[in-house]
Amino acid sequence: MALLLFLASFQYNAGVNTLSRPLIIGLAGGTGSGKTTVANAIVERVGAQHITVLPHDAYYKDLSRMPLGARGEVNFDHPDSLDTELLINHIKQLKENIAVELPVYDFRTHSRTKNTLHVEPQPIILVEGILIFTEPELRKLFDVKIFVDTDADIRFIRRLKRDIAERGRSTDSVIDQYLATVRPMHMEFVEPSKRYADVIIPEGGFNLVALDMIVARIRALLADRDRQTEE
Repeated sequence: MALLLFLASFQYNAGVNTLSRPLIIGLAGGTGSGKTTVANAIVERVGAQHITVLPHDAYYKDLSRMPLGARGEVNFDHPDSLDTELLINHIKQLKENIAVELPVYDFRTHSRTKNTLHVEPQPIILVEGILIFTEPELRKLFDVKIFVDTDADIRFIRRLKRDIAERGRSTDSVIDQYLATVRPMHMEFVEPSKRYADVIIPEGGFNLVALDMIVARIRALLADRDRQTEE
């Protein structure tokens, strides 16, 4: 059923996605589910020149005013830890063909850096994050909603490896956080948000059939857009 809704959604947008309006795709799923792998595969196969990617975790709230020791006690898996209002504003600006400055977040210090990434509007805006379907105002902006569904043990292993390698975390701290906040917040917010998806992708980036279908529809929309430009 989700697959049929997904195809219908893309077919609907093929009619309304004119030169004045980009296609907004939401890509959600639990931590370590493979969202980034799916996003990278879409960008690589469709072409980076056609897609703007907005990762929700770039919008974590700045905790630099808090003592360093207290920052690690924040529940980063709760929707309140994210500046979703800023993300919504950025999506709306990009829809109006206005460039935005993407925040750069330092996960080692739990603070927003002074640097930003300049992001130009593109025909496709891909928004990726674990909690993007939990926020009604954000959810309204998506033309297509994709949920990457992966078993919990695989997701935990991936998060463990990532946090140790990329965020300087210890094994014990990752496990403690997973049990204290990651798993409970997944069950309370992320898993229930799956019902809003137009399509659910099992096994994430390893599901080549689903990726082929998604990429084919995106390419078709871009081709329609190019034909409108030539006319």
